[in-house]
Amino acid sequence: MMPQEASNRVLFAGEHLKKALEDAGYSSVMLSDTAGIDKDEVCIRLEQATDTAGLKKEGFTISTRGNMTTVTGNDGNGVIYGCRELIDHVGQYKDLKFPAQLTDAPEMVLRGGCVGIQKMEYLPGRGVYEYPYTPESFPWFYDKEQWIKYLDMLVENRMNSLYLWNGHPFASLVKLEEYPFAVEVDEETFKKNEEMFSFLTAEADKRGIFVIQMFYNILLSKPFAEHYGLKTQDRNRPITPLISDYTRKSVAAFIEKYPNVGLLVCLGEAMDTYEDDVEWFTKTIIPGVKDGLKALGRTDEPPILLRAHDTDCKMVMDAALPLYKNLYTMHKYNGESLTTYEPRGPWSKIHSDLSALGSIHISNVHILANLEPWRWGSPDFVQKAVNAMHNVHGANALHLYPQASYWDWPYTADKLPDGKREYQLDRDWIWYKTWGRYAWNCHRDRSSEVEYWDKQLGDYYGTTSAEAGDILEAYEQSGEIAPKLLRRFGITEGNRQTLLLGMFMSQLVNPYKYTIYPGFYESCGPEGEKLIEYVEKEWKKQPHVGELPLDIVAQVVEHGDKAVAAIDKAVAAVTRNKEEFGRLQNDMHCYREFAYAFNLKVKAAQRVLNYQWGKDLNELDAAIPLMEQSLDHYRKLVALTDSTYYYANSMQTAQRRIPIGGDGGKNKTWKEMLVHYENELANFKANLQLLKDKAAGKVTESAAEIKPLSAANVKILNGLTPVKLATGASLFSNVPGKVDALAAELEGLTAYRMNGDVQRKEGTTIEFEAAAPVNLLVGYFRDDQKKYAKAPKLETDASANDYGQAEPKLTNAVRIAGMPLANVHAYHFEAGKHTLLLPKGYTMVLGFTDAQVTPRNAGLAGAEETMDWMFY
Repeated sequence: MMPQEASNRVLFAGEHLKKALEDAGYSSVMLSDTAGIDKDEVCIRLEQATDTAGLKKEGFTISTRGNMTTVTGNDGNGVIYGCRELIDHVGQYKDLKFPAQLTDAPEMVLRGGCVGIQKMEYLPGRGVYEYPYTPESFPWFYDKEQWIKYLDMLVENRMNSLYLWNGHPFASLVKLEEYPFAVEVDEETFKKNEEMFSFLTAEADKRGIFVIQMFYNILLSKPFAEHYGLKTQDRNRPITPLISDYTRKSVAAFIEKYPNVGLLVCLGEAMDTYEDDVEWFTKTIIPGVKDGLKALGRTDEPPILLRAHDTDCKMVMDAALPLYKNLYTMHKYNGESLTTYEPRGPWSKIHSDLSALGSIHISNVHILANLEPWRWGSPDFVQKAVNAMHNVHGANALHLYPQASYWDWPYTADKLPDGKREYQLDRDWIWYKTWGRYAWNCHRDRSSEVEYWDKQLGDYYGTTSAEAGDILEAYEQSGEIAPKLLRRFGITEGNRQTLLLGMFMSQLVNPYKYTIYPGFYESCGPEGEKLIEYVEKEWKKQPHVGELPLDIVAQVVEHGDKAVAAIDKAVAAVTRNKEEFGRLQNDMHCYREFAYAFNLKVKAAQRVLNYQWGKDLNELDAAIPLMEQSLDHYRKLVALTDSTYYYANSMQTAQRRIPIGGDGGKNKTWKEMLVHYENELANFKANLQLLKDKAAGKVTESAAEIKPLSAANVKILNGLTPVKLATGASLFSNVPGKVDALAAELEGLTAYRMNGDVQRKEGTTIEFEAAAPVNLLVGYFRDDQKKYAKAPKLETDASANDYGQAEPKLTNAVRIAGMPLANVHAYHFEAGKHTLLLPKGYTMVLGFTDAQVTPRNAGLAGAEETMDWMFY
């Protein structure tokens, strides 16, 4: 029963409750008063509180007197969630004996999921994040039935926000009078997009769901960029009046056309400096929002959400708050993975600094690169994580990515019979249910929670609650494996690494070569030691600190054994969703084989590091059977996944570098990786034999001759001053220091003398024409002072490998008097005319070569023996 003048949310709540009761076997009718109701019939009254003073938003009160149950929502959302409480009661207890008195409200203000309008690979002729809204690229976006299912899932889990992620959505959704050519879709598609956005926002609104459109900066529409001879994105270009005006008008038109859709602003990954971020946000984005509101005649300030990714968010907020008060902030919980419920360090300080501003601060459970592609659903881990969001980070809102396959939405990586695809909403229901439950209330009693999840899993798989306890145990045990391994052995938490494909021995014995992401180890887990640190301390007889690598691999083996024992025990009891249970069981076996393979490889790496310190060849001999046993388990993993998974990682571009490059969608399966790991072992055996032969005097060691790289014939088009690269060369016109050492490969190349002061102010531009493919060599100083340009970093710049430049080719390769050592990166270009913008700050343009550069440590930092060479 509800009032005749009920709001659209109260009406939805009533319809939602009525359908759920009928699905449970009860007959129901909707009335506006009590006339004609039999005294023995159960009556449920829905109403909104008239006096909301002191009441928490979205809260509700349920009171039952006799056969009359009243749901009083503090607002429309509160009525919806009160009805969900009744629905959950019917599902749990199978009766209509509702609570005599119950008051509840959410702890987190925003609780939402995100959907990426993005793909696993680049569209032809486009860069990262550039995906216009079209039926060809995203047929699912136009599927209304699927959207209703997603929105109802959010309601079921008491979530109130939906985030749509896209690089530059405006050119698919609005037209600009001043730039009519900027639209990226045809007229028919544009009308479909208008209709779908109107449908989606209307359906979301009646469910109490706030739709938020995310976008990156600075990205331009492709036809706009081509019209003006610009790139769609270039991290190192300056802000210009033209691109500012275009973006400001795009934002204004979007606000005017879709007034109920929020904006989530990412000040990256295509802007250079933090000062640029401040200027762009305060002089382009906020004015654009205000222009749109003015056109609507509005004087209020709807929230603008600001991501802390790739910016100094506190700096931006300090500059923006005097201009616009209603600003929310967002930062990644464990970076782009899920690693711990004990966050700490510099990344936690970013959270606490932002939450201290007193606004809404959103914790972003982002990408989950280390969980792809197997099923993950540990309620205990999630509850602890949400507590940490509150207690450590000060967050009061949740943004949730899909558990896996974000880039392949709406599908999972599972291979089903007859080429069918499994939907993430069907497979990963427990992911959304756990985060939604604890975002609402993370202070629930643990023993009661075990009972709750036993009941949920029992209902899903058709077992008793006691039998479902084994399934829950499998989830809890497996839930620790990927988080523990990444935080103790990983190179990065981001898309750059796909943990569950494994790691190379070279990455375990010399992780620094692969550029460990700064702040990762300090922030994404308890204090502890990397394997390379652990072995060094063992040899130096120094005390160990915190979480230790050999303890972790022993723990994950135990977790894997327990997960498999529990899931196998549950098999006989399953009577419902048997095929899905079989896939879950297979995933648990995958986790165990992975844990075993990783454990043995770590122990082999320990032996190799022991040799580095003690030079005992027996240590290297002892590594071989460990590597062989690791491969045996990896082959079992290949057998478990070959017919069950299309891929491990859903981002299938050159951004994936660990364990190996993912260029062209390659190296995304365990079967592909097995060949590389077998070659790794073969190389190790051959190099070990070489060491033994040297020790026996069978071969004499001679230093390998390193020849200078051949210079390429390139025409410079913007007047750079050439200088022959050699000891004594002056590479900067404004500093006295000259080259006093450089890698032999670089001798004789034509470098270019730069003015460091100009580089700091304007960046570095190289315009050139090449008749054949070339590599441009750029030197980045190994120093984090602001005056030095930052080397490419895929964690904050998805375009950082567009020219193959992500990893340094030569480390410790150039030394200039009075300046830090420099690494050399190679940028590859095909024949033709090119313009390259490098970031602001001192950097060296070391010349062009038509040769391939063999990666190595040039050793100018002094003798530093590492053991990764044994695996090449």
